[in-house]
Amino acid sequence: MRIVLASASPRRRELLSRIVTEFDVIPAKGEECVNLSLFPEQIVVSLAEAKCDEVFSSNSDALVIGCDTIVVYSGRILGKPKNEEDARATLHMLSGKTHYVMTGVCVRYRDRKLTDFEQTEVRFNRLSDEFIDDYVRGGSPMDKAGSYGIQDEGVVREYYGSYTNVVGMPVGLVKKMMDEVLSDGKIDN
Repeated sequence: MRIVLASASPRRRELLSRIVTEFDVIPAKGEECVNLSLFPEQIVVSLAEAKCDEVFSSNSDALVIGCDTIVVYSGRILGKPKNEEDARATLHMLSGKTHYVMTGVCVRYRDRKLTDFEQTEVRFNRLSDEFIDDYVRGGSPMDKAGSYGIQDEGVVREYYGSYTNVVGMPVGLVKKMMDEVLSDGKIDN
């Protein structure tokens, strides 16, 4: 069976390789459309579903996995920073505070489609202006929701929930969903 990851994220690629050894990477190209009247968990699931559906439409012979990650702080959804100034402002805002990371997941195979999400609570260290400037200059925040990577030293004080969720793909949830979408009794062995 062919497996496709509908994401260009190198972090998601590395995380999926913990579950399966062979898969194709075909990133979704569509514009992300967000309905801000929805709850954050509904938004992140709809974004993951849109990516998965787009890639599945031309790869219907494969099991397709779509994911999307957002950071939620005080009811605000924080995506990837637009520029270095935006990254600095986000890091200042999150410094010493708690926020939530949500990753929506959609898994499709044949006529089955499952959606779900994972949420992790994250508390930042207090970040100095100098730390933030060095961190942003290093480039790490620029392609990450919330302008940080949990794997980057000095940023996160503690977290409650799935570490891999904060990286961009909740491995346990994805594995469970893959097993479930394949366990419908219709798969040819």
